[in-house]
Amino acid sequence: MILVSACLIGLSCRYDGESRPDVRLIEKLRGACIVPVCPEQLGGLTTPRPAADIYYGNGIDVLNGQAKVLAIDGQDVTEAFKRGAEQTVFLASTLGVKQCFLRARSPSCGITAQIGVTAAKLLLKGFEIEEVG
Repeated sequence: MILVSACLIGLSCRYDGESRPDVRLIEKLRGACIVPVCPEQLGGLTTPRPAADIYYGNGIDVLNGQAKVLAIDGQDVTEAFKRGAEQTVFLASTLGVKQCFLRARSPSCGITAQIGVTAAKLLLKGFEIEEVG
């Protein structure tokens, strides 16, 4: 079982209501059993929604209560991001996920530039993550 950021396979769940399908990833996963997730939707946020970013730290700091996730309109969406991360880990654990492909440069799913909230929670729980896009 493979967990995938839903926007990577063409679902229109990004903050702007768009998707960013990754053709190479879709081909790689063809025929595999996948679980598409959008942690921000799982956390209760709507699509579309104001763009958000992590302030005062990274995803690990958010989980530890030392940083916040704020939307560009100033709304504090920290709890929704944490809830989405918890729900994603619940799904991954329950369904026996072995590998995760997550959207790069996302306050939920990113790893490289700044680790997102969901990526941090998955890594802390021992899941293998590959960043895409």
